[in-house]
Amino acid sequence: MERLDRFRIALVALSLLAAAITITFLLVRDNDGEGADQTVTSASTLDGTWVDADGNGTIERGPGEPLVDRTDLAPPEEVTAGRTLATLVQITDSHVRDEESPARASLLDRADPDLNSTFRPQESLSPQVLAATVASANEVNPDAVILTGDLIDSSQRNELDELIEVLDGGSVDPDSGGPGYDGPQEGTNPDPFFYRPDVDAPRHPGLLDDAEAAFDSPGLDAPWYPLAGNHDLLAQGEVPPTADLGKLATGDRLLTGLRKSLRIPRSALPDDDAELPDEAGLTPELVDAVIGSGLPGPTRQVPADPRRAYSTPEQTLERLRQASGSGGRAGDPLMDYAFDVGEDVRVIGLDLVNRAGGSGGVVPPGQPAFLRQELARAGDKRVIVMTHQPIDGSAGGERLVALLDRNPNVIATLNGDTHRNSIEPRSTDVGGYWQISTSSLADWPQQSRVLRIVETPGGTAIETWMLDGTGSGLADTARELSYLDAQGGRPQEDAGDPGDRNARLFLP
Repeated sequence: MERLDRFRIALVALSLLAAAITITFLLVRDNDGEGADQTVTSASTLDGTWVDADGNGTIERGPGEPLVDRTDLAPPEEVTAGRTLATLVQITDSHVRDEESPARASLLDRADPDLNSTFRPQESLSPQVLAATVASANEVNPDAVILTGDLIDSSQRNELDELIEVLDGGSVDPDSGGPGYDGPQEGTNPDPFFYRPDVDAPRHPGLLDDAEAAFDSPGLDAPWYPLAGNHDLLAQGEVPPTADLGKLATGDRLLTGLRKSLRIPRSALPDDDAELPDEAGLTPELVDAVIGSGLPGPTRQVPADPRRAYSTPEQTLERLRQASGSGGRAGDPLMDYAFDVGEDVRVIGLDLVNRAGGSGGVVPPGQPAFLRQELARAGDKRVIVMTHQPIDGSAGGERLVALLDRNPNVIATLNGDTHRNSIEPRSTDVGGYWQISTSSLADWPQQSRVLRIVETPGGTAIETWMLDGTGSGLADTARELSYLDAQGGRPQEDAGDPGDRNARLFLP
């Protein structure tokens, strides 16, 4: 398969690159295996950034990135004379995952040309990356933290427990199954397409043991407001959990290879909604074909864990609402809600997850009426609309966009899902607003976003910049590995341009 061949070539290239930099890498490691002393005093990328200055595959601290004035919608104005209306931190696509789960589809990118990034070399460190991001968010002292979906990876109950432990603070135990790591990154695994930190370059001996060890999270100091993403409500973000998937997740058989004859079935478009995309990926048909009559390849025994059972969408929403104290009314089938940040800013959250399956967003019946009502309730407040999937890329999204375009108080839409930093102006007859997409914690550059809404003499500006996670050696290692990941955010340029990261966005 052409895609599989490209994937193998990319992995071979990664291995060669990693081997070439091993000596350099080891020279900057301390004897205890921790990173060399590159003291980071601030999480803000205004003060410092991670760069690969000489192109050898290792990252080091570089200078900060100043705010880029973006004047697409309004001319620049002096902002020091204005007051700060609200400060928010956005955390998105943390994908806290049970990387030992037998239900993980870490082999599927070898079976279909349209699938990628089903395995990441840093995937065992997702809770530590989130905890480091929480510490960075606390440094900013925001009025609120918003979490725009894909908070966990595959709707498992233990993943949700782990997420909430990190956000609440205190002791976090990331281990599942039996004690220690049981998964494809073990040093004894002969599969050449998995990174094994004990034996492969760049070597991190003991990394998997450290990843499974309990640790302390600082917890968020500010109130937090969640949205669900497709990975929070669907298995692997694609398919409603089925009985067969549930047995696989809680069982004791781990797939270690794929039979060569495996072909991924394509999902069919629903007859009544031709707007939904025809997506390849995990579908009920795939589940039936792949695991309905046994796993499609060799397996080995691993410790079973009943905590890996899937949650229903209703259960996940209620857990998030109880833990955060927000997220709308108990029992609501959607996470559509609104809240005020101070006296001048209102945030409206819209749930675009397609419960029928697939990663694409869909506007459910009644949501345009809800948005219209909440825009009216906002009055003269500045309005930010947050979603997981981008509104304009969702089926039926044009109905929501039309409402936003007619409201002069909308200053921004904010989404995750794309794993990419992007800021685009949307000019309208009543002024316009900014469409802001933020990169994930799962892939390079593993950053969160600050948004400071300030009053200017003639209008409003949004000052936004990125935050790196701080205070965790394991999170630093995850950043290093994400930079080397052949399928991750660096080859896709998900960090965006400077004006997509640190910018001052002027509004009428």
